[in-house]
Amino acid sequence: MAKQRGRRTSKKEKKSDDLKIYGGEGGVEQEFSENTPSTTTPTSTEPAPNTFFGLVDTTELDYFKQAESTLNANAFESPEDRAAFVTSVLEEAKGKELKLVTNQICSKLVERLILHATDEQLKTIFKAFNNHFVSLIHHKYASHCVETLLVRSASLIEKELLNPFPQTTDDTEEFVSMENLFLFFLNEVRPYLKDMIAQQYASHTLRLIILIIAGKELPSTTMSNSTVRSKKSKIARKMIEISDNEDFSRAFQVPSSFKDELKQLIDTLKTLDRKQAREFAIEKVASPVLQLLIQVEGIVDRDRPIWHLIFLRDDEEKDSQEEAFVEYLLSDAVGSHFLEHTIKDQRLKYVEKLYRNYMSTRVLKLARRDTTGSYVIQALLKKLKQNEVREMLDQLIPEMSILMTTNLEMGQSIIDASAQHRDYKRDAIIEEMVKKYTPKENESDILESVLQLAGSTLGNTKDDWPTAEERRRALFLEKLITFDKRFLELTVDNLLSLPQERLIQMCFHGVFSHVVENALIPDLDIIKRRRLLNALVPSVVDLSCNAYGSHIVDKLWPFTIKLNNYKERIARELVGQKEKVKESTYGRLVWKNWKMELFVRKRHDWNFAIKAEEFEKFPPKKIEEKTELGTNSKREFNKDDKKRKHDEKEDDKSGKKQKVRGRNRK
Repeated sequence: MAKQRGRRTSKKEKKSDDLKIYGGEGGVEQEFSENTPSTTTPTSTEPAPNTFFGLVDTTELDYFKQAESTLNANAFESPEDRAAFVTSVLEEAKGKELKLVTNQICSKLVERLILHATDEQLKTIFKAFNNHFVSLIHHKYASHCVETLLVRSASLIEKELLNPFPQTTDDTEEFVSMENLFLFFLNEVRPYLKDMIAQQYASHTLRLIILIIAGKELPSTTMSNSTVRSKKSKIARKMIEISDNEDFSRAFQVPSSFKDELKQLIDTLKTLDRKQAREFAIEKVASPVLQLLIQVEGIVDRDRPIWHLIFLRDDEEKDSQEEAFVEYLLSDAVGSHFLEHTIKDQRLKYVEKLYRNYMSTRVLKLARRDTTGSYVIQALLKKLKQNEVREMLDQLIPEMSILMTTNLEMGQSIIDASAQHRDYKRDAIIEEMVKKYTPKENESDILESVLQLAGSTLGNTKDDWPTAEERRRALFLEKLITFDKRFLELTVDNLLSLPQERLIQMCFHGVFSHVVENALIPDLDIIKRRRLLNALVPSVVDLSCNAYGSHIVDKLWPFTIKLNNYKERIARELVGQKEKVKESTYGRLVWKNWKMELFVRKRHDWNFAIKAEEFEKFPPKKIEEKTELGTNSKREFNKDDKKRKHDEKEDDKSGKKQKVRGRNRK
């Protein structure tokens, strides 16, 4: 997602006087001065060194720029050729690493070299940065190279843990483990930790350090909503075409010494005073660092010192300063983001205390704050116990249709919370949803109400679709379709009312195609199934060759159960343009899933496979199960009567029976 929650950031006027917020439900203005966070960025008493490492001259710049282009093109005949090229470039860069890594163009080359370097080359680069790491992680370009170096170092640390006796090629050089190099690095940056929290570039490196020493997953640099990278950084990574290697998007084993390092890091940062910590919590650069610290601090300290640095302890009485601070969090975009994420990773008793003290009596009012407090309420619905969640649902469900006018995610959270707690007030939720999406009796336009097709990217030929907003809306409609069959029926009716061209455009759309796919349920009324098939079958070949449409064609196989004439029509369409279908990657998958080789070569076996599937899904019932109770009872009575008459005959005199048998012999 381009933006995690789609918040609309409001422009706030900068004030020279004390920051004021509105706390309490009566709109009473509260002074939020010296005891409350300000909007200025806190600074550390330890200044970060700003070292100049020299300029790259013109001749060197031309060579390294050409080397970067060569690595980017990756037009090597074999991995060995690429490794030899990397070795030659590293040899040329020896002694120049620091001025290269701080140069805008050459820093991209250094990062590519780090990604392709061998274990020994990686250590050589790491040693070249020693005693200068603090300057590098505060630098706009060098900080990205350091982050890539740290990720690859984490991978090498795990490798050395699993193979503690590596073979070195040079016996004269003393072996230094990657773990020790990393510990030296941590020792170098430790005095600057408080400064790194709020520094624009160093804060990203600090987050990565925390993830590594805690043994957590290291996210991709191009992933949406990355734990480490910002949105701007993610876009820049795609523009310069630097892709991650296999060391990203995974967690690594870490040595026991890293747990001690994490404990020491937490101990260093817990010396912040409460005012400064609360300032960090609402500062856009520092806040993600505090979120991550709160997430991992329980590994080394069960007392959760960073959390209690920001919020009061259990034995401390509720005070006006914390109340004003929490109110600011619930009203501020950065603050509510902080509170939402820390709630997810915090002990239940701490979350319950905040809920009881500051939120329990005004759940509905907070839910109406679409860009701030509503996200905290959604997090609480997932976190709290059953009784508290039900109390919240009692306040939210009656106003659900109004809340969803501007916030579909709130509706989805209410539905999920109800399902999680034994379908609490499910009927009331359905009633609210039906009332919202069927404003007039027997008249509904759920597609337009939810997806807003009129102003969407549907039918666009540019690469600007789908948008994050469209993705959220499509996911919500899919949730409704699976929640109750009435919404499925409404969606299908709306799909059938669309012009055929518009329906096919939805099938080719990146997110709206999922809505069509979820609506193709075999349990639908057979007349509606036929109407949908009549609209889709003429375009089945084009759909088969499309990344999104091919999934819909796959779904038509179960959708046409008991409608074998349509199944055969689709198969004939595919055979009629089999060259086009087989030339497409997606078309070949459709060809396989529809068992088209059987259709072409052994039609009887293809038909048999269809019948076998029908038999499996709709097995014939026993005669006794199909008959009515009265008929069964009558049959049982006749059986008993015949048995009784037979027993009476057996009781007759044996002579009579013998006489009869004797006559037969004559």
